[in-house]
Amino acid sequence: MTPPAIEVTGARLAFGPRTLWSGLDLVVEPGEFVAVLGPNGSGKTSLLRVLLGLQPLTEGSVRLAGRPPGRANHRVGYIPQQRVLDEGLALRGTDLVGLGLDGHRWGPGLLGMARRRRRVAEALDAVGAQSYAKAPVGTLSGGEQQRLRVAQSLVGDPEVLFCDEPLLSLDIAHQRAVSELIDARRRSANTAVLFVTHEINPILSYVDKVLYLVNGAFRIGAPDEVMNSTVLSELYATRVEVFRVGGQIHVAGAQSALCEDEPHHVDERAS
Repeated sequence: MTPPAIEVTGARLAFGPRTLWSGLDLVVEPGEFVAVLGPNGSGKTSLLRVLLGLQPLTEGSVRLAGRPPGRANHRVGYIPQQRVLDEGLALRGTDLVGLGLDGHRWGPGLLGMARRRRRVAEALDAVGAQSYAKAPVGTLSGGEQQRLRVAQSLVGDPEVLFCDEPLLSLDIAHQRAVSELIDARRRSANTAVLFVTHEINPILSYVDKVLYLVNGAFRIGAPDEVMNSTVLSELYATRVEVFRVGGQIHVAGAQSALCEDEPHHVDERAS
């Protein structure tokens, strides 16, 4: 049998007296698209760090495609938060994408040069970035840079793809383009996607399950099972209203509790 793409069992993560979440069981099958939602400080990025092997659990276990997390697991791709690169950076688009093969993080080691060039070219073509692949990345727009990051995450042919707020600072058109690229990959290669975000609407049509983290509590289920007034009111311990308008989900509640529209992200290790 094919093992789950992601299997989290009895997971607890605590920093000193503060527990971010406890008793977390999460199974993501190959090809599933899971959105991870919640306010700042709820443990979304910390969960990604656990899955990437950068943060040990306080209790419980994690397996990715049948293997423990960490740099030795070459079945994982990772798209970081969107950060505009310095204009003076001389690194070319092809160089950035190539780091996904033989950089110091998640690549499967050195390849023959011909094979390496072919893999990089295929990844660039898949995201429509060939026209600016030779340009210094610092001269590119935020949307173009993020397409290159998607290509970098896919060049190693991952079975599991982690996305950490990949739509931040992108306009609606580029949000749609990046989301479509990620969904196209999971459909064509049966790649599991774990997508951390503050805003579900740009990816709502792709999502199979939602993991919602709030104040040490969580819910897991289909979007309709989680994104409703009853469940969110229980999670936030205050009245929360959820409306569907024009195929989108809108959440209204106490502003101090609901931080879904904040354009920034805190370092959860320090919070």
